Amino acid sequence: MVYMSFLWKKFKSFLYFIISKMLRIEIKDETWNKLLQYIKFGGIGISNTIISYIVYFLLVFWGFHYLFASILGFFASIVNAYFWNNKYVFKEKAGESRVWWQIFFKTFLSYAGTGLILNNILLYLWLDIFGVHYIVGPAINICITMPMNFLLNKYFTYNTTTKPKS
Repeated sequence: MVYMSFLWKKFKSFLYFIISKMLRIEIKDETWNKLLQYIKFGGIGISNTIISYIVYFLLVFWGFHYLFASILGFFASIVNAYFWNNKYVFKEKAGESRVWWQIFFKTFLSYAGTGLILNNILLYLWLDIFGVHYIVGPAINICITMPMNFLLNKYFTYNTTTKPKS
């Protein structure tokens, strides 16, 4: 974890250098923090995808039905998303109390809404209606579903009423 923290600090410094020095864009602290939060969310999204595919391919390789493998891969990615988003992206604020199973359920709803439902509807539109190439369609979907998923997580999943801890 120390190594990851070191890499994250170096990445932040590099990104800040590019934005502020090379591009000469003045960025306020609040905007900078929101950008970093979104980047962390995206990194976790990449790990979710990798985990989902690993579980899927292993289960199919071991002889399980591909739909069963896909569902278990999706659930494994949800557990990963819940754990890392809760720990690093949408940290519990001072005085805030979260009920873990409610956050997990909301995480599931957010990812199911964008990752399963919206993604497949859009994929059908791109490929069957508009004739987009099957490799390009999912790339377009990421540009749509990732920001939506971030907003759902930020304002639905992790938007908890602040209650004093017992």
